Amino acid sequence: MAGRTAVGLDIGTSGVRAAELAFGKGPATLQRFGQVALPQGAVRDGEVVDPQLVADAIKHLWATAKFSSKNVILGVANQKVIVRQVDLPWMPADELRKSLGLQVQDFLPIPIEQAILDFHPIAEVTGEGGQRMLRVLVVAAARDMILTALEAVKRAGLRATQVDLTPFAVLRALGRVDEIGGAPGSQSGTEALIDIGAKVTNIVIHQNGNPRFVRILLMGGDNITDAVSERLGVPFDQAIAVKQQVGMSPVRGDAMSDHPAARVIEASAGSFVEEVRGSLDYYLAQPGSVPLTRIVLSGGGARLTGLGQRLAAATRLPVEPGVATAALKIGKTGLTEEQLSYVEPQIAVPVGLALGVAS
Repeated sequence: MAGRTAVGLDIGTSGVRAAELAFGKGPATLQRFGQVALPQGAVRDGEVVDPQLVADAIKHLWATAKFSSKNVILGVANQKVIVRQVDLPWMPADELRKSLGLQVQDFLPIPIEQAILDFHPIAEVTGEGGQRMLRVLVVAAARDMILTALEAVKRAGLRATQVDLTPFAVLRALGRVDEIGGAPGSQSGTEALIDIGAKVTNIVIHQNGNPRFVRILLMGGDNITDAVSERLGVPFDQAIAVKQQVGMSPVRGDAMSDHPAARVIEASAGSFVEEVRGSLDYYLAQPGSVPLTRIVLSGGGARLTGLGQRLAAATRLPVEPGVATAALKIGKTGLTEEQLSYVEPQIAVPVGLALGVAS
């Protein structure tokens, strides 16, 4: 009997990508993966601004990758998605869901009636007066942003059966309890997953698979490419090649090259590293935070030579590449081993979105 399938759709700033998983006995099987570049300006900082251009790219993706379903799980992460850790009076989950708007309206910078809300429980805690409290991650997404993304999916002839937060997809794809050790509830096994896109970087810190902190940064690999393009006066595509050729010095202030792009890469990539470190420091300053054991990198921006070493030096943590396919069976994807290896950094989000149907 054939198992069910699910398709995760990631609409990034520079391209759309999707992964189809089949579920049966044992690990899920990667059946298909594909990606198509987007015209500049179709998506801005992770937010769809031209639904028709995005729809055209999705149609092309479906025509070339041959996905078996038109139902998709759609991921979102941009400046109109807010994630806050808050402590609320304890109540059963169904009651909290019904009253969530009233409970969290004072914690969010957008009107509740303009937002789509969700929450993820972290832990039970005791309030200052000894009362029972529930610590949660509250997710608020601007309704108009979600509707515009859904419009693009609809114009492409697809149906979004679920809208999910991209950082949670990264967690499903890359968070490995068996690798980092520690039993559920223990004070160990806390890692930072960092998915670096073109203009959006998703950071999710989890403890044995349970999310503790989420931050969405509006910066990524294209910010470095833009700086190189402006400094050298070369087209964007050429700047990408230069960026990869020169890379980033693994040691701050220690330029490995006298190439004219080296300084601008150092400045822009260095700012990115400091922003990530600041986010991790912010988490560590939160009540109930647990020391990190490692950093796992994914996303197209993670390909920058020297970036992992620089993050390791800045945070004093081991940094490893994320391998979303490690926990999957590989089916007849149509990709060679070399092609699959190349797209590995970008596969985490759509795979994690598809995995959401099994969670």
